[in-house]
Amino acid sequence: MKKAKRWVSLMMVMVLVFLASACGKSEEGSNQKFVLKFNHVLAESEPFHQGFLNWAQAVKERTNGNLEIQVFPSAQLGVEEDIIEQLKQGVNVGQNTDSARLGMYVPDIAVMNAPYFAETIEDVEKLNDSPTVKQWLKDLEDQHDIKVLSFNWIQGLRHMVTNKPVKSPADLQGLRIRTPGVPVWQESVRSLGAAPVALPFGEVYIGIQQGAIDGAELVYRNVTGGKLYEAAKYVSETSHIMLINFQVVGKKFFDSLPKEYQDILIEECNKAGLEISKKMEQETEQLKKEIAAHGVTIIPANEIDIAAFKKAGEAAYTKLNLAQARDTVFKEMGK
Repeated sequence: MKKAKRWVSLMMVMVLVFLASACGKSEEGSNQKFVLKFNHVLAESEPFHQGFLNWAQAVKERTNGNLEIQVFPSAQLGVEEDIIEQLKQGVNVGQNTDSARLGMYVPDIAVMNAPYFAETIEDVEKLNDSPTVKQWLKDLEDQHDIKVLSFNWIQGLRHMVTNKPVKSPADLQGLRIRTPGVPVWQESVRSLGAAPVALPFGEVYIGIQQGAIDGAELVYRNVTGGKLYEAAKYVSETSHIMLINFQVVGKKFFDSLPKEYQDILIEECNKAGLEISKKMEQETEQLKKEIAAHGVTIIPANEIDIAAFKKAGEAAYTKLNLAQARDTVFKEMGK
């Protein structure tokens, strides 16, 4: 049944894209028009959605409407993995994703999703200048037809959301913590002391409430967006992963654009991502107040043994053979 549903989903995406291509890639005088159908899994209420709309508007204005980005929230075009496979084939779709999933194609890039790899927005900005990171992006493009437009989209630091206080790796022993079902994320949570459980975000609330899981590791915006303050009692600021998002399109689609439009697409994606990331960072304190007002206890980082968590996180780098990749990039960053 799952396979059948997935096949139907794929067929629907292909039909939508075919229609968009037929309507959106035509001649109007001397100006050829292009359409990019951009998919993401977040709700319309999420800041990133507005960021994508800002990006689309800026591109539309700078190309006089000849390059249109149509934004589809809540995975309306299909699941992330299917969209990535579609864009690899040259379909004019794009996807918001992360290095964990891109690591399925270029393994070393998954390091950007590992414990305590990046800890600030400034760290992520420096990654843009890393020769090693640039090579990973080139490998994605040359070997897998995945074009990364930007990774200046940072959702923030992830923390432990549970029904017991977490101040050290020992406190996570025996706890089942929800995390996405990709290797680097699973191993990261396991290295910190918990048992990782792959579960869709939409099932986290009921999972905690019914005891199927003991908690999740999420950014503050997820806690308010999913009303998890009704199911969990604590947010422990372990800050174990800085969630970096990547905006990707297919190489074939990208190459079909005029050079001027390629540059605009990248420039405006970088700009919109950095703007919304900084805005989200500024809103963190307000989100914490909102969560606390619902009776959730927030354990600040200065009451948590971060050094112990960082030491524990080394196991993930060893298990996934990512230590050398991390050390190389850190050296290039001057870290």
